Amino acid sequence: MQSLLNWKNSPRRKPLVLQGARQVGKTWAIRELARTEFAAIAYVDFLADEDMHSVFEGSLEPRRLLDAITLHTGVNADTPNTLVVFDEVQECPRALMSLKSFQQERPDIPLIAAGSLLGVALHGRSKSKSVRTGDKGVSFPVGKVDHLLMHPMTFTEYLRGVGQDRMAALIDARDESLMGAFAERFTEELRRYMYVGGMPEAVQTFADEHDYNGVRSVQNRLLTDYELDFSKYATPQLTERIRLVWRSLPGQLSRENKKFLYAAVKPGARARGYEEALQWLADAGLVLKVNRIRKPGLPLSAYEDLGAFKLYLLDVGLLGAASRLDASTIVEGNRLFTEFKGSLAENYVCQSLVASNKVVPYYWSAENSTGEVDFVYDYSNRVVPVEAKAEVNLRAKSLRTFVAKYGLEPGIRLSLAGFDRQSWVTNIPLYAADLLPDFV
Repeated sequence: MQSLLNWKNSPRRKPLVLQGARQVGKTWAIRELARTEFAAIAYVDFLADEDMHSVFEGSLEPRRLLDAITLHTGVNADTPNTLVVFDEVQECPRALMSLKSFQQERPDIPLIAAGSLLGVALHGRSKSKSVRTGDKGVSFPVGKVDHLLMHPMTFTEYLRGVGQDRMAALIDARDESLMGAFAERFTEELRRYMYVGGMPEAVQTFADEHDYNGVRSVQNRLLTDYELDFSKYATPQLTERIRLVWRSLPGQLSRENKKFLYAAVKPGARARGYEEALQWLADAGLVLKVNRIRKPGLPLSAYEDLGAFKLYLLDVGLLGAASRLDASTIVEGNRLFTEFKGSLAENYVCQSLVASNKVVPYYWSAENSTGEVDFVYDYSNRVVPVEAKAEVNLRAKSLRTFVAKYGLEPGIRLSLAGFDRQSWVTNIPLYAADLLPDFV
């Protein structure tokens, strides 16, 4: 919400493209911005309002389009006090193209274009002509728009969502002593978050009903909806490959070495046959791809090994649902954190890093040994290695070797132990992962 407010008040504001996976709360956030900051909202949903597609087949002159939007919505769209919204904009590529005209001719009009499968559409990975920007005469307005990427709720946002505002405030304030004093409560809430996750409807269900079965029903429905999108927006052959990759992820993450293996998708599978399916999932925002680096040089992107990577799910709660993790683990102590040998903890940390919108996480593994560092990112002109531990586990041999070899002291270890600073490592409680990447 703060990012949306910053966009609204920016003197250099351009039309905003808001992306994010389906059901992460994009439409809610847009409507909340309109409710609190604008006199009205002129809202067009290109998935539901198919009649509006024909409007954009003609001239993209802003005055003409604003008149049409006004007639369609009954709201005067030609005023700075009205927020104009193009939702599910991937369904109408010329509406996306019109953002250039709005930026050049009517920069005074606040306009947000949102889409859950916009990344898929932009890369032309769809079977439907209506959601392909590769059609003749359609191009993305490069340099003419602002961008914002929305993610599932982080642990701190979850705390606020379930009424634990004071706990969230302690994390935001980095109050190490009070967090330590209430570590057991923070850990208990983190266990719940590992099950509930950060999809807004799942969090709302838990806040309202405190019912884990109700949460799981929401998550299972989301997983089903995602699979329906595969067949709706991809060719039959690609759909089957997407589904195989998607369903392989819990098993991929259950291994000690979580590097993605095509052979684990289907016996005999090769990269050439499944790369497009994998990219479809990434473009849809359903998976988080973490590439390996060969060495920790700046910038890290220059040292990527594109042939080795890990895939995490967009949400730790959905990972638990896809893995059929039983709700009873919630009340069975640390078993939740050791399920799948730490995959839930790693997925949680990856989510937190990505949601900051400040860093791109990588991982490092030795060429000829078992040594591995879970995450590595560059921030403030420094390479930061991060180890995610699922318990009160202070062993981090690979991290210690890595920071010593490359002179990166101190590294960061996330575990269920408290705050602790040593020469080679800083330990941060797992429940305070949202302090990264700024906490260096």
